[in-house]
Amino acid sequence: MKEKTEYQVTDYAGKFAKGFIRSPLTAVLGTFLLLMGYIALEVMPREEDPQIAISGGAVVVVMPGASPKEIENIIINPLERKLREVKGIEHVYGMAMENFGVVNVMYYIGENREDSNLKLYDKVMQNMDLMPKGVMQPLIKPFDIDIDIPIVTIAFYPREGSEVGDVALFDMVRKIQQKINAVDNVAKTTLKGAHKAQYNVQVDMGKLSAYHLSMGQLMKAIQSVAVDVPDVKGRTKQSSLVIFGVKNAIESIEDVGNVIVAQYMGSPIYLKDVATVTNGIDFQNFQGAMIKYKAEDNATQMLPKKKQITMTVAKLASTNAVFVSEDVVEVLKSYEEEFAKAGVGYIITRNYGHRANEAVNELMHHLVITIIIIAVMLIFALGWRESLIVTFTVPAILAITLFTAYITGQTMNRITLFALLLSLGLLVDAAIIVIENIHRHLHSHGVDDRTMDELLIEATDEIGAPTNVATLAIILTMVPMAFVGGMMGSFMKPIPYNVPVALIASLFVAYIFTPYLSARLLHKPDHCCHPDAESSSSKKGEK
Repeated sequence: MKEKTEYQVTDYAGKFAKGFIRSPLTAVLGTFLLLMGYIALEVMPREEDPQIAISGGAVVVVMPGASPKEIENIIINPLERKLREVKGIEHVYGMAMENFGVVNVMYYIGENREDSNLKLYDKVMQNMDLMPKGVMQPLIKPFDIDIDIPIVTIAFYPREGSEVGDVALFDMVRKIQQKINAVDNVAKTTLKGAHKAQYNVQVDMGKLSAYHLSMGQLMKAIQSVAVDVPDVKGRTKQSSLVIFGVKNAIESIEDVGNVIVAQYMGSPIYLKDVATVTNGIDFQNFQGAMIKYKAEDNATQMLPKKKQITMTVAKLASTNAVFVSEDVVEVLKSYEEEFAKAGVGYIITRNYGHRANEAVNELMHHLVITIIIIAVMLIFALGWRESLIVTFTVPAILAITLFTAYITGQTMNRITLFALLLSLGLLVDAAIIVIENIHRHLHSHGVDDRTMDELLIEATDEIGAPTNVATLAIILTMVPMAFVGGMMGSFMKPIPYNVPVALIASLFVAYIFTPYLSARLLHKPDHCCHPDAESSSSKKGEK
């Protein structure tokens, strides 16, 4: 009788199967992968759309007394030529105006913002000696797109029947703004439509002419009171520092009116002699805002428009918009009692974190539905045990992909999850091929003389080479997408990054966990009860 030789493993698929099929560490590895994927899913920054790195800046050069034509010829054109020497600049826009010029610079999308700002600053400073005489120090202002886009906007308004004024509303909103600024990962906050308290001076032009005064003299007199403080330096014999306390010069309308603006025939001329001083708001600020909202007890009734102050909240780059928005909402809830007493209401008009969380949860819901559909189809094709094995591989592959995306600094957004949905049909290919070949080997002739481990290792090793080549071919179709430039390239970047990772992970998961689970869930069929065996035994009995 010829002895049956042991199967020789020839591919890495068989080596992985042989090494992990009975290893106690395989279950630990599977649990670890699922745990890391769950942690990545929970702590990974969530956004509705992927962040696109857009960098640029503006160089403002002031030259008092220069005309726009002079600004263009001696400042804008030479500065544009020098800035085009900087590597990575895509567009340069120059604007010449009276007394100053502005050159806006935009870098290629994807350029590092900090490096781009440093290049811009260095190039301007290196050419300061070429600036014409009379030019003031250039002002370099980088564009910070990451923190200029708000994720939360809140509209504060006086409630029905409330007598809260513009100044009181501003003071309350300003206090809330200080509190929100202290929230973790909040980059900056701004107020729109706010009106501050100020003393308004309405000048009588007739009296101004009668005293032979100008508006410039009035402005200088008021500014001097507001900024003039004594500058005292010195030490006493005991080496003690001398400090003078100066009371605030302006504390009431009378203080403003008693400001001396000039001398006329030996007598002082006070501001109240030529102008009327009132205590009000900055009415020269025409950037007001109105809000129209529905009544709380009647969703269909629209209340009249009211003045409002909108606070915008922006987050730091690469932070979780969901967590930041939730922290901001918690701060607002802690002030609800104070709002009710003051007669102030608020409406969250934009919550980017809530929208991002809903978008991610919706795609995750569809992902689960897709996995269930695949599992049900495999039950009818191979059996419920085989379907259970393949179904396990899907969350394991997604866990590896999500954890890899997390440690590489990616965010959870619609494009990231779209990449997973796109590759989901491809992820189960390797596992289905392995389990189908295992199923074929278990139902082939001569399996009774072989161990379960030998069958599983041989079945996995046989399909290793063609499966590797097929997966590599699919990965290569995704690679060119990584070289797409511009806005679309940055927007679709998660697809060529995550799909290849998911496909490679699918190979390892199929070669490691499919044989391991098959050894515990599948069994060799009992051929004594097989129809073919019964028919053959009956024929032998007849003979």
